[in-house]
Amino acid sequence: MEDATEDSTILLGDLTFHSVLIPNANASLYRLSSEEAAFFKAQVGIDNDEDLKRHILEVQAKAYKAKDLVISYITLCRWKVAPYPCIYGFVFLRLNISSYPVYEHILKLGRERPDAVLLDIGCCFGVDARKAAADGFPAKNIIASDINNEFLELGHELFRTTPASYPGCLLPGDVFDPAFLSIAEPSDDVSPAPASDLSSLKSLNPLHGRISAIHATNLFHLFNEEKQLHFARALAGLLSAQPGSVICGEQVGTLEKGILTANKSGSASQLFAHSPQTWSSLWDGEVFEKGGVKVETELVEAAIDEVKFFAMRWSVIRL
Repeated sequence: MEDATEDSTILLGDLTFHSVLIPNANASLYRLSSEEAAFFKAQVGIDNDEDLKRHILEVQAKAYKAKDLVISYITLCRWKVAPYPCIYGFVFLRLNISSYPVYEHILKLGRERPDAVLLDIGCCFGVDARKAAADGFPAKNIIASDINNEFLELGHELFRTTPASYPGCLLPGDVFDPAFLSIAEPSDDVSPAPASDLSSLKSLNPLHGRISAIHATNLFHLFNEEKQLHFARALAGLLSAQPGSVICGEQVGTLEKGILTANKSGSASQLFAHSPQTWSSLWDGEVFEKGGVKVETELVEAAIDEVKFFAMRWSVIRL
Protein backbone atom coordinates (compact mmCIF):
# COMPACT_ATOMS: atom_id res chain seq x y z
CA MET A 1 0.00 0.00 0.00
CA GLU A 2 1.18 3.49 -0.77
CA ASP A 3 2.14 6.06 1.83
CA ALA A 4 -0.36 8.93 1.98
CA THR A 5 2.38 11.49 1.41
CA GLU A 6 3.39 9.96 -1.91
CA ASP A 7 2.04 11.47 -5.09
CA SER A 8 -0.14 9.33 -7.32
CA THR A 9 -1.49 10.06 -10.76
CA ILE A 10 -5.26 10.08 -10.92
CA LEU A 11 -7.01 9.59 -14.23
CA LEU A 12 -10.52 10.96 -14.66
CA GLY A 13 -11.42 10.27 -18.25
CA ASP A 14 -8.52 11.87 -20.15
CA LEU A 15 -7.81 14.38 -17.35
CA THR A 16 -4.83 13.90 -15.03
CA PHE A 17 -4.61 15.01 -11.40
CA HIS A 18 -2.04 14.56 -8.64
CA SER A 19 -3.19 13.01 -5.37
CA VAL A 20 -1.10 15.23 -3.09
CA LEU A 21 -2.97 18.27 -4.37
CA ILE A 22 -6.45 16.86 -3.82
CA PRO A 23 -8.15 18.78 -1.00
CA ASN A 24 -9.80 17.05 1.92
CA ALA A 25 -13.59 16.85 1.83
CA ASN A 26 -15.06 20.17 2.97
CA ALA A 27 -18.50 20.08 4.61
CA SER A 28 -18.77 23.87 4.38
CA LEU A 29 -19.39 23.49 0.64
CA TYR A 30 -22.64 21.63 1.33
CA ARG A 31 -25.71 23.53 0.19
CA LEU A 32 -29.15 22.73 -1.13
CA SER A 33 -31.54 25.07 -2.90
CA SER A 34 -35.12 25.08 -1.64
CA GLU A 35 -36.11 22.86 -4.59
CA GLU A 36 -33.28 20.43 -3.92
CA ALA A 37 -34.02 20.31 -0.19
CA ALA A 38 -37.68 19.55 -0.86
CA PHE A 39 -36.73 16.84 -3.36
CA PHE A 40 -34.27 15.06 -1.10
CA LYS A 41 -36.53 15.29 1.94
CA ALA A 42 -39.37 13.70 -0.01
CA GLN A 43 -37.23 11.03 -1.67
CA VAL A 44 -34.99 10.15 1.27
CA GLY A 45 -37.68 10.43 3.91
CA ILE A 46 -35.79 12.78 6.24
CA ASP A 47 -37.58 16.05 7.07
CA ASN A 48 -35.05 17.64 9.42
CA ASP A 49 -32.43 19.76 7.67
CA GLU A 50 -29.55 18.78 9.95
CA ASP A 51 -30.45 15.09 9.85
CA LEU A 52 -30.61 15.24 6.05
CA LYS A 53 -27.24 16.99 5.90
CA ARG A 54 -25.71 14.38 8.21
CA HIS A 55 -27.04 11.57 6.03
CA ILE A 56 -25.74 13.13 2.81
CA LEU A 57 -22.33 13.82 4.36
CA GLU A 58 -22.06 10.18 5.41
CA VAL A 59 -22.70 9.05 1.84
CA GLN A 60 -20.30 11.65 0.46
CA ALA A 61 -17.58 10.42 2.83
CA LYS A 62 -17.86 6.97 1.32
CA ALA A 63 -17.63 8.38 -2.19
CA TYR A 64 -14.75 10.78 -1.63
CA LYS A 65 -11.38 9.56 -0.44
CA ALA A 66 -9.58 12.29 1.51
CA LYS A 67 -5.91 12.65 0.67
CA ASP A 68 -4.77 12.02 4.25
CA LEU A 69 -5.84 8.36 3.99
CA VAL A 70 -4.20 5.54 2.09
CA ILE A 71 -4.36 6.28 -1.66
CA SER A 72 -4.88 3.78 -4.41
CA TYR A 73 -6.76 5.78 -6.98
CA ILE A 74 -5.27 4.69 -10.29
CA THR A 75 -7.51 1.65 -10.62
CA LEU A 76 -10.17 2.73 -8.10
CA CYS A 77 -10.39 -0.92 -7.09
CA ARG A 78 -9.45 -0.86 -3.39
CA TRP A 79 -11.89 1.79 -2.28
CA LYS A 80 -15.50 2.68 -2.97
CA VAL A 81 -14.37 6.20 -3.60
CA ALA A 82 -13.02 8.65 -6.13
CA PRO A 83 -11.81 12.24 -5.64
CA TYR A 84 -14.05 13.64 -8.35
CA PRO A 85 -14.74 17.38 -8.27
CA CYS A 86 -18.47 16.64 -8.44
CA ILE A 87 -18.16 14.70 -5.16
CA TYR A 88 -15.92 17.26 -3.46
CA GLY A 89 -18.13 20.21 -4.38
CA PHE A 90 -21.46 18.40 -3.79
CA VAL A 91 -22.28 18.87 -7.47
CA PHE A 92 -23.84 15.39 -7.34
CA LEU A 93 -26.74 16.95 -5.41
CA ARG A 94 -27.72 19.34 -8.19
CA LEU A 95 -30.95 18.70 -10.07
CA ASN A 96 -29.48 19.15 -13.53
CA ILE A 97 -32.00 17.59 -15.88
CA SER A 98 -34.99 19.47 -14.49
CA SER A 99 -33.25 22.81 -15.15
CA TYR A 100 -33.01 22.21 -18.90
CA PRO A 101 -35.58 23.69 -21.31
CA VAL A 102 -36.22 20.21 -22.80
CA TYR A 103 -37.15 18.65 -19.44
CA GLU A 104 -40.91 19.00 -19.84
CA HIS A 105 -40.55 17.51 -23.31
CA ILE A 106 -38.74 14.51 -21.80
CA LEU A 107 -41.48 14.02 -19.21
CA LYS A 108 -44.07 14.23 -21.99
CA LEU A 109 -42.27 11.45 -23.86
CA GLY A 110 -42.49 9.35 -20.72
CA ARG A 111 -46.22 10.00 -20.44
CA GLU A 112 -47.26 9.73 -24.07
CA ARG A 113 -44.78 7.53 -25.96
CA PRO A 114 -45.40 3.84 -25.29
CA ASP A 115 -42.43 2.21 -23.57
CA ALA A 116 -40.26 5.32 -23.87
CA VAL A 117 -36.83 4.77 -22.27
CA LEU A 118 -34.73 7.44 -20.54
CA LEU A 119 -30.98 6.90 -20.17
CA ASP A 120 -29.01 8.91 -17.60
CA ILE A 121 -25.41 8.20 -18.64
CA GLY A 122 -22.44 9.02 -16.41
CA CYS A 123 -25.03 9.44 -13.68
CA CYS A 124 -22.88 9.23 -10.51
CA PHE A 125 -25.52 8.43 -7.83
CA GLY A 126 -28.38 8.70 -10.32
CA VAL A 127 -29.95 11.82 -8.83
CA ASP A 128 -31.33 13.05 -12.17
CA ALA A 129 -32.82 9.64 -12.91
CA ARG A 130 -34.56 9.75 -9.52
CA LYS A 131 -35.80 13.28 -10.21
CA ALA A 132 -37.33 12.25 -13.54
CA ALA A 133 -39.00 9.27 -11.86
CA ALA A 134 -40.38 11.50 -9.11
CA ASP A 135 -41.81 13.82 -11.76
CA GLY A 136 -43.64 11.08 -13.60
CA PHE A 137 -41.31 9.34 -16.06
CA PRO A 138 -41.94 5.63 -15.38
CA ALA A 139 -39.07 4.46 -13.16
CA LYS A 140 -39.10 1.00 -14.71
CA ASN A 141 -38.16 2.63 -18.03
CA ILE A 142 -35.23 4.65 -16.66
CA ILE A 143 -31.61 3.49 -16.90
CA ALA A 144 -28.98 5.08 -14.65
CA SER A 145 -25.50 4.12 -15.86
CA ASP A 146 -22.01 4.89 -14.59
CA ILE A 147 -18.57 3.36 -15.00
CA ASN A 148 -18.34 3.01 -11.21
CA ASN A 149 -20.81 0.46 -9.90
CA GLU A 150 -19.97 1.69 -6.38
CA PHE A 151 -21.65 5.01 -7.22
CA LEU A 152 -24.80 3.19 -8.30
CA GLU A 153 -24.80 1.24 -5.04
CA LEU A 154 -24.27 4.43 -3.07
CA GLY A 155 -27.29 5.84 -4.89
CA HIS A 156 -29.40 3.26 -3.09
CA GLU A 157 -27.80 4.33 0.18
CA LEU A 158 -28.35 8.02 -0.58
CA PHE A 159 -32.05 7.50 -1.32
CA ARG A 160 -32.45 4.69 1.24
CA THR A 161 -33.81 2.28 -1.34
CA THR A 162 -33.03 -1.26 -2.44
CA PRO A 163 -33.21 -3.01 -5.82
CA ALA A 164 -36.53 -4.40 -4.64
CA SER A 165 -38.02 -1.03 -3.69
CA TYR A 166 -36.75 1.03 -6.64
CA PRO A 167 -37.65 -0.39 -10.08
CA GLY A 168 -35.19 1.69 -12.12
CA CYS A 169 -32.34 -0.06 -13.93
CA LEU A 170 -28.83 0.57 -12.56
CA LEU A 171 -26.33 -0.45 -15.21
CA PRO A 172 -22.56 -0.18 -14.69
CA GLY A 173 -20.35 -0.01 -17.76
CA ASP A 174 -17.66 1.79 -19.74
CA VAL A 175 -19.03 3.78 -22.67
CA PHE A 176 -15.77 3.25 -24.59
CA ASP A 177 -15.96 -0.53 -24.26
CA PRO A 178 -17.68 -1.80 -27.43
CA ALA A 179 -18.96 -4.80 -25.50
CA PHE A 180 -20.97 -2.31 -23.44
CA LEU A 181 -21.66 0.41 -26.03
CA SER A 182 -20.69 -0.06 -29.65
CA ILE A 183 -21.14 2.52 -32.38
CA ALA A 184 -24.11 2.00 -34.67
CA GLU A 185 -25.43 4.24 -37.43
CA PRO A 186 -28.34 6.43 -36.33
CA SER A 187 -31.58 4.56 -36.78
CA ASP A 188 -34.03 5.48 -39.54
CA ASP A 189 -36.78 3.17 -38.23
CA VAL A 190 -39.53 5.42 -36.88
CA SER A 191 -41.83 2.59 -35.82
CA PRO A 192 -42.56 2.37 -32.07
CA ALA A 193 -39.89 0.46 -30.19
CA PRO A 194 -40.98 -2.81 -28.61
CA ALA A 195 -41.09 -3.01 -24.84
CA SER A 196 -37.75 -3.85 -23.26
CA ASP A 197 -37.03 -5.75 -20.05
CA LEU A 198 -34.41 -3.39 -18.69
CA SER A 199 -33.84 -5.51 -15.61
CA SER A 200 -32.04 -8.12 -17.69
CA LEU A 201 -29.67 -5.69 -19.44
CA LYS A 202 -25.95 -6.38 -19.30
CA SER A 203 -24.99 -3.66 -21.78
CA LEU A 204 -26.58 -0.83 -23.76
CA ASN A 205 -26.09 -2.52 -27.13
CA PRO A 206 -29.53 -4.20 -27.24
CA LEU A 207 -31.06 -0.71 -27.15
CA HIS A 208 -29.63 0.67 -30.40
CA GLY A 209 -32.30 2.89 -31.97
CA ARG A 210 -34.70 2.35 -29.05
CA ILE A 211 -33.99 5.07 -26.45
CA SER A 212 -36.28 8.12 -26.45
CA ALA A 213 -34.26 10.44 -24.21
CA ILE A 214 -30.59 10.51 -23.17
CA HIS A 215 -29.13 12.74 -20.47
CA ALA A 216 -25.34 13.27 -20.28
CA THR A 217 -24.17 15.97 -17.90
CA ASN A 218 -20.59 16.73 -16.78
CA LEU A 219 -19.31 13.93 -18.96
CA PHE A 220 -18.16 14.97 -22.44
CA HIS A 221 -15.52 17.40 -21.13
CA LEU A 222 -13.65 14.51 -19.47
CA PHE A 223 -12.48 13.34 -22.89
CA ASN A 224 -10.36 14.65 -25.74
CA GLU A 225 -11.84 15.84 -29.02
CA GLU A 226 -11.61 12.47 -30.74
CA LYS A 227 -13.28 10.63 -27.88
CA GLN A 228 -16.03 13.25 -27.63
CA LEU A 229 -16.91 12.56 -31.26
CA HIS A 230 -16.78 8.80 -30.61
CA PHE A 231 -19.08 9.17 -27.60
CA ALA A 232 -21.51 11.39 -29.51
CA ARG A 233 -21.75 8.79 -32.28
CA ALA A 234 -22.29 6.04 -29.73
CA LEU A 235 -25.18 7.94 -28.12
CA ALA A 236 -26.66 8.79 -31.52
CA GLY A 237 -26.81 5.09 -32.33
CA LEU A 238 -28.93 4.49 -29.23
CA LEU A 239 -31.44 7.24 -29.98
CA SER A 240 -34.83 6.39 -31.44
CA ALA A 241 -35.54 7.74 -34.91
CA GLN A 242 -38.99 8.88 -33.84
CA PRO A 243 -39.30 12.67 -34.10
CA GLY A 244 -38.82 14.33 -30.73
CA SER A 245 -36.28 11.85 -29.41
CA VAL A 246 -33.68 13.89 -27.56
CA ILE A 247 -30.14 13.90 -26.20
CA CYS A 248 -29.32 16.66 -23.72
CA GLY A 249 -26.71 17.64 -21.19
CA GLU A 250 -24.18 20.13 -19.94
CA GLN A 251 -20.41 20.34 -19.85
CA VAL A 252 -17.57 22.83 -19.84
CA GLY A 253 -17.81 25.02 -22.93
CA THR A 254 -15.89 27.91 -24.41
CA LEU A 255 -16.28 30.79 -26.83
CA GLU A 256 -13.81 29.17 -29.25
CA LYS A 257 -13.13 25.43 -29.20
CA GLY A 258 -9.78 24.29 -27.92
CA ILE A 259 -7.76 23.25 -24.87
CA LEU A 260 -8.62 24.96 -21.59
CA THR A 261 -6.26 25.06 -18.62
CA ALA A 262 -7.51 25.35 -15.05
CA ASN A 263 -5.14 26.10 -12.18
CA LYS A 264 -6.15 25.09 -8.66
CA SER A 265 -3.98 24.61 -5.58
CA GLY A 266 -0.85 24.75 -7.71
CA SER A 267 -2.03 22.05 -10.08
CA ALA A 268 -2.87 22.68 -13.72
CA SER A 269 -5.34 20.45 -15.54
CA GLN A 270 -6.25 20.66 -19.20
CA LEU A 271 -9.40 19.67 -21.01
CA PHE A 272 -10.84 20.01 -24.49
CA ALA A 273 -14.00 22.08 -24.83
CA HIS A 274 -16.28 22.83 -27.76
CA SER A 275 -17.87 26.16 -28.53
CA PRO A 276 -21.61 26.37 -29.17
CA GLN A 277 -20.93 26.62 -32.90
CA THR A 278 -18.62 23.62 -33.16
CA TRP A 279 -20.85 21.58 -30.85
CA SER A 280 -23.86 22.27 -33.04
CA SER A 281 -22.02 21.39 -36.24
CA LEU A 282 -20.71 18.18 -34.68
CA TRP A 283 -24.24 16.89 -34.09
CA ASP A 284 -25.92 18.45 -37.12
CA GLY A 285 -23.87 17.31 -40.07
CA GLU A 286 -21.23 15.01 -38.61
CA VAL A 287 -23.01 12.70 -36.17
CA PHE A 288 -26.44 13.03 -37.79
CA GLU A 289 -27.14 14.00 -41.38
CA LYS A 290 -27.37 17.74 -41.88
CA GLY A 291 -30.88 18.95 -41.16
CA GLY A 292 -31.92 15.76 -39.38
CA VAL A 293 -31.74 17.25 -35.89
CA LYS A 294 -32.37 20.51 -34.10
CA VAL A 295 -29.47 21.57 -31.86
CA GLU A 296 -29.78 24.23 -29.18
CA THR A 297 -26.90 25.47 -27.01
CA GLU A 298 -26.43 28.02 -24.24
CA LEU A 299 -23.28 29.20 -22.48
CA VAL A 300 -23.67 30.20 -18.83
CA GLU A 301 -21.06 31.40 -16.35
CA ALA A 302 -20.32 28.90 -13.57
CA ALA A 303 -17.78 28.24 -10.82
CA ILE A 304 -16.65 25.36 -8.62
CA ASP A 305 -14.62 26.28 -5.55
CA GLU A 306 -13.67 29.68 -7.03
CA VAL A 307 -12.62 28.22 -10.40
CA LYS A 308 -14.71 30.08 -13.00
CA PHE A 309 -15.66 28.65 -16.37
CA PHE A 310 -18.42 28.53 -18.98
CA ALA A 311 -20.95 25.72 -18.75
CA MET A 312 -22.60 24.79 -22.04
CA ARG A 313 -26.14 23.47 -21.85
CA TRP A 314 -27.41 21.78 -24.98
CA SER A 315 -30.03 19.57 -26.56
CA VAL A 316 -30.23 17.57 -29.79
CA ILE A 317 -33.73 16.67 -30.98
CA ARG A 318 -34.50 14.40 -33.91
CA LEU A 319 -36.76 15.97 -36.53
